[in-house]
Amino acid sequence: MKLKYSLFLIIFLIVGILRADEPKVAVTIYNNNLALVREIRTIQLKKGLQEFRFVNVAAKIDPTSVRFKSLSDPADVDLLEQNFEYDLVGTERLLQKYIDQQIVASTKEGHVFKGKLLNTTSGDVILQSEDGSVVVVKAAVLENIQFPALPEGLLTRPTLVWLLNSKKGGRQESEISYLTRGIKWHAEYIALTNKTDTKIELSGWVSIENKSGATYKNAKVKLVAGDVHEAKKERRLYNTLRKAETLSAMAAPPFQEKAFFEYHLYTLQRPSTIRDRQTKQLSLFEPTQVKVEKIYTFDGLANDKKVSVDLEFKNDKAAGLGIPLPKGKFRVYKQDEDQSQEFIGEDNIDHTPKDEKVKITLGNAFDLVGERTILSDKKMGKRSRKQKIQVILRNHKNKQVVIHVLEHFWGDWEFVGPTPPIIKKDAEKVEFKAPVPANGEKKLEFTVLTRW
Repeated sequence: MKLKYSLFLIIFLIVGILRADEPKVAVTIYNNNLALVREIRTIQLKKGLQEFRFVNVAAKIDPTSVRFKSLSDPADVDLLEQNFEYDLVGTERLLQKYIDQQIVASTKEGHVFKGKLLNTTSGDVILQSEDGSVVVVKAAVLENIQFPALPEGLLTRPTLVWLLNSKKGGRQESEISYLTRGIKWHAEYIALTNKTDTKIELSGWVSIENKSGATYKNAKVKLVAGDVHEAKKERRLYNTLRKAETLSAMAAPPFQEKAFFEYHLYTLQRPSTIRDRQTKQLSLFEPTQVKVEKIYTFDGLANDKKVSVDLEFKNDKAAGLGIPLPKGKFRVYKQDEDQSQEFIGEDNIDHTPKDEKVKITLGNAFDLVGERTILSDKKMGKRSRKQKIQVILRNHKNKQVVIHVLEHFWGDWEFVGPTPPIIKKDAEKVEFKAPVPANGEKKLEFTVLTRW
């Protein structure tokens, strides 16, 4: 029993040490193809000046954004120099490194050629044999190329090479952060309308696309919603010298949201692994019922004869929501009589605070038609004119509908004479609300005087 107990204890301690040495990773992802990566790793240092290779960083890292600090003994470890090495192993790079050196090339037919590599073009290999003859092996027939060794300077993965000065040796817990391109997130919303189009069942999803060249295991994931400004800079990588700096249950919601500076921050409430070359989808919030209004709109200047159909709701608690919504794609479905869900349209929404309206344009109504005609156009003076406009709305449905009519004006303008009921008006736009009977039509006429 003592032997079994001791063996179990040893295994437990080894596993514990291995887990303790695993890096702790946090990734904050922005909308604009940018992420901040933060890692805590335990590294082994010796006393004095030394080179240390920090591997498994993102291939698209911005090396000028790196921050390093020893958490164990901040005053005892100095980062004197940093180099970002990204000359990775590949056939083309190996061939370039082996110019004027001996290699062995074999073809698909089993022919073997040995000699000094003279040049390589478009995958072709030009060799000089021991007898001085020159052989060109075409890329189409090449199967294998053997190199004596891995050339100095080539790496299997992107690496930060640091020149460190440590006052003492031993294990050091260190913290590193950096910005990287190649990773972004966006939101998707899925809505299912009810039979009368007065409510939707709304669910939100987050899609994370990782093409940064690194995998982030068991990472703490944060998403920043907002328009973060970046300074313009030259698109080039270079070595940099830096001193060590201090880094500034199922029922629970998948993300915890809070205001952060002038943005909104969404923190995933569990660790998640984001693999390189992967698109990961995560639930943003639990499905909820939201009250909506279906609105028909005719804008004769923007969309000739077509009447658009929109779903609109206020992002507040009374409607069933009331949370900040990150920008993203909003897809809407409707259930048919056979219980199948059919796609009826989609639109993009911008970042939307709570208590603001959300409008989703789904398409054009098949059975509604609008016509806009200028009945008369008179020039009243050198800098004024008067137009009489007619709008005819036709409804081929078996029920009455209400259509919102938009008109756009520029300059100093005013209505002359009788006008339809106005529900909205500003300096450049007016909106009328017109009930159109079932299988009937509605005619609107108005006169506008414009000065400039």
